[in-house]
Amino acid sequence: MPSPFPGMDPWLEGEQTFPNLHERLTIFLQDALNAALPKGYVATTKNRVWVDDELRREPDVSVFGRDRNGSHVPKDGGTAVATLTRSGLLAAESRTSDPHEEPYLEIRSTQGKRLVTAVEVVSRSNKKPGDGGRTAYLQKQNEYRASSVNVVEIDLLRAGSHVTAFPKDQIPPGTDYHVSILVPMADAKCFLAPIRLADRLPAILIPLDWDIEPVSIDLQPVFDRCYDGARYGELVRYDDPPDPPLTAEQAAWAAGVLRAKGVLA
Repeated sequence: MPSPFPGMDPWLEGEQTFPNLHERLTIFLQDALNAALPKGYVATTKNRVWVDDELRREPDVSVFGRDRNGSHVPKDGGTAVATLTRSGLLAAESRTSDPHEEPYLEIRSTQGKRLVTAVEVVSRSNKKPGDGGRTAYLQKQNEYRASSVNVVEIDLLRAGSHVTAFPKDQIPPGTDYHVSILVPMADAKCFLAPIRLADRLPAILIPLDWDIEPVSIDLQPVFDRCYDGARYGELVRYDDPPDPPLTAEQAAWAAGVLRAKGVLA
């Protein structure tokens, strides 16, 4: 069952569905890129890893000891834990956080494996202030700038804080989604493909080296492949409002689309 909408489906932006869509978009974008890239370039997947900020702290004072290569730490913590236990201090289990992983794409030259372009699908955590995913994302974005790596960022989320390289105050009013394309070698020029809810997802240009023609990737077939393969049409409750909610005008338009497609009575 194809998506009832001409472009992005706003019912897929919620926390129950977007993480899966994010992963699928990354995988299928890699396929589309490798089918279009000229000889000498290849798109590969990478994972960005972080832990929750509230559980990650830098020490005020560090104590360094001698090298203990080959030594085995006992499960009970050995002398240190035994002494602390006898001291009468209160004890509790320490909180740990499982690391989070987020996929993204890198385009590298096959000679020397030089990083040329990064392609990011913006996630919900990337747009959440104070989230470790946003911190890690912005850090990586700055590293790309400093290394003169092209950055293509695909933001298919209406909610959250702005995170892409294109200046927020220069995004046209009424833009729901967008693609930002940063080319650091060209005096840090940044380009924007604004997308409205009713628009078909665009074909975007992926910059490579300065003397190589960018390749065009049509986002709509990539999204459609994600939608069909995951059978989102059977998972999504279109009779419930999406998260985040639509404006009154958008809700009326969406209801008309859903009725015309036979999704709503």
